[in-house]
Amino acid sequence: MNEKHLNAKSGKEVLAFAKANNCRLVDYKFCDIPGTWQHFTTTLAELEESTFKEGLGFDGSSIRGWKSINSSDMLVLPDPATAMIDPFNAEPTLSLVCTV
Repeated sequence: MNEKHLNAKSGKEVLAFAKANNCRLVDYKFCDIPGTWQHFTTTLAELEESTFKEGLGFDGSSIRGWKSINSSDMLVLPDPATAMIDPFNAEPTLSLVCTV
């Protein structure tokens, strides 16, 4: 597939796009309170269609200005319209901008 950006409306479209581009990794991006971009990466196998509605848990204690370690469980909610292949990674990686 030559298209590296996708204006998807659903998680199903994003998963098909990632598989068509042989992605093995997913990079979830979001902004912290001071406005600095943060991210974490998982395998594509961990991204499910339900993630786009239910979110994906992560530990927010290491993010500046967020919760303490004892109350740091947070969710990112990926936006399917932001799906793209990251042009800077050697391994084909799906990039998603998220809401926390």
